[in-house]
Amino acid sequence: MDRLQAMEIFVRVVETGSFSKAAQEFATTQPTVTKQVAATEARLKVRLLNRNTRGVSLTESGALYYEKCKSIVRDAQEAESMVQLRQSAAQGLLRIGTSVAFGRRVVVPLALDFMARHPDVQVDLSFDDRYTDLVAQGLDVAVRMGKLADSSLGARFLGMNPWVLAASPKYLKKHGVPRRPADLSGHNALVYSSVQGDDVWRLVTPKGEPVTVPVSGRLRSNNLSAVLAAARNGLGIAALPHYVAGDSLTSGDVVEVLRGYTLPEQEIHAVFPSPKLVPTKVQAFVAFLQGRFGGRWWETVAKA
Repeated sequence: MDRLQAMEIFVRVVETGSFSKAAQEFATTQPTVTKQVAATEARLKVRLLNRNTRGVSLTESGALYYEKCKSIVRDAQEAESMVQLRQSAAQGLLRIGTSVAFGRRVVVPLALDFMARHPDVQVDLSFDDRYTDLVAQGLDVAVRMGKLADSSLGARFLGMNPWVLAASPKYLKKHGVPRRPADLSGHNALVYSSVQGDDVWRLVTPKGEPVTVPVSGRLRSNNLSAVLAAARNGLGIAALPHYVAGDSLTSGDVVEVLRGYTLPEQEIHAVFPSPKLVPTKVQAFVAFLQGRFGGRWWETVAKA
């Protein structure tokens, strides 16, 4: 039996004035409680209780020990109550990690909405396009794109991130409109190096057949905003997530190329350090995200 529980038993023996009543509270037997108190006295090498037929009374040393034990037990109970209360409601600091472009355009407005709904939650947002170790970085949850590797992390599928081929009308007027995927090889491709790093674009035909096209161009970047800016300025054709290209498509600064052909979609997941004992603030945030990435979600969620 641990020392804290021994203190709890001793306190209740004193407060009830009975070994048997204390035993009932702890769902054990009176001899077990008697032995526990005796073991505590033996460890301390001092008598704590006087025992007689009318009950128990404290010795001088026992009175000092009782006051300290009562304070320790109360503090322990308050600590447990505080943790349980925190676990029962979304509150405290929520550390969220995500990639730069997706974070700025998508996660920020969602996080602000979540904070408005949960006023006792504070948010610390970290942006990094590199893979980050959740535990090492102290993150509570991360929103990640792509297939997840097998790991001990907890995860929830949120939806899909679709991509689109886009170029400015000025560029297409000068260089021509591609009619089939093979035509892309003759155009300036604006390559997002974090995904299309091998300079091969993979498409699916309207009939569902996969097509691979080698591409080249004047600009490569690991920043989606830079790739979009180049497309808007007429430098070439870009493969972009809809959440990045959406506003420019709506305004007409860029138009969709090879409509009917599709690019591979990325899975979107919320991941957290462990699938067990997930804090309420994390559960609440993940539940808030689920259902936000269906349909043409980028038209209502993403912000420039």
